[in-house]
Amino acid sequence: MSQRPASPSAAAAFPVSFEFFPPKTAEGAEKLRAVRQQLYARRPEFCSVTYGAGGSTQEGTFGTVREILAEGVTAASHFSCIGATEETVRAQLAQLKAMGVKRLVALRGDLPSGYGAGGAFHYASDLVAFIRAETGDDFHIEVAAYPEVHPQARSPEADLQAFAAKVRAGADSAITQYFFNADAYFRFVDETHRLGLDVPVVPGIMPILGSTQLMRFSDACGAEIPRWIRLRLLGFGDDVASIRAFGLDVVAELCEQLRTRGVPGLHFYTMNQSGPTLELCRRLGL
Repeated sequence: MSQRPASPSAAAAFPVSFEFFPPKTAEGAEKLRAVRQQLYARRPEFCSVTYGAGGSTQEGTFGTVREILAEGVTAASHFSCIGATEETVRAQLAQLKAMGVKRLVALRGDLPSGYGAGGAFHYASDLVAFIRAETGDDFHIEVAAYPEVHPQARSPEADLQAFAAKVRAGADSAITQYFFNADAYFRFVDETHRLGLDVPVVPGIMPILGSTQLMRFSDACGAEIPRWIRLRLLGFGDDVASIRAFGLDVVAELCEQLRTRGVPGLHFYTMNQSGPTLELCRRLGL
């Protein structure tokens, strides 16, 4: 595919965004406020806040979104639909609009344990179509993309068609699940172009903070850790400093490959920490 390399002079203006999860304690909320202030120095295009299974963190999500907006930064609320009704989604959209939210990350979402399979929405494309029908162009809608295939997809082609359905339902852009293989991302983008889809697909970037947590996350969400990276991480044992130093090298190189080949931006999964993401931005000259 043809992607224009980013010039070094454009590095400072290269779009970045940051993702947070809603803290569960007052201490966590205070820590996250400090983390956000440090990351705001990188002038993010927006900051997103995740949404728990079945809307279980709605209050915390919306509260964090309010704080980000009050801090003068564009906030994107995650918005999931599994188990929801049209009435509840309509009410939540009205609440977000009244808060001043202009950007949503529309997801199918996961059911919390013990939930049934009810609700008016079975797929994220259903939610995107409903948001568009209810609110027109009031929201910029982001959707998820899976360069290495969603773990519940029947096949790679079925997963690609599911992504196409979200775009055709009205999505403006996409953020990927994190990955460590740039070729997987570019192949996915090529395949979307084959289907006539032209929305920006922004790579999701996961800093490597520890080996056990990363491997657990990756096994659950279908993100592949290349064998050489997995073996190096296992070889460091409990040496957290070495794991993080190695992780910074690996992820910084990945980001540079992506930026050089013309990706539309980078979305960092911060895990509510500032240090690793700030260091990655520094290495990239952002």
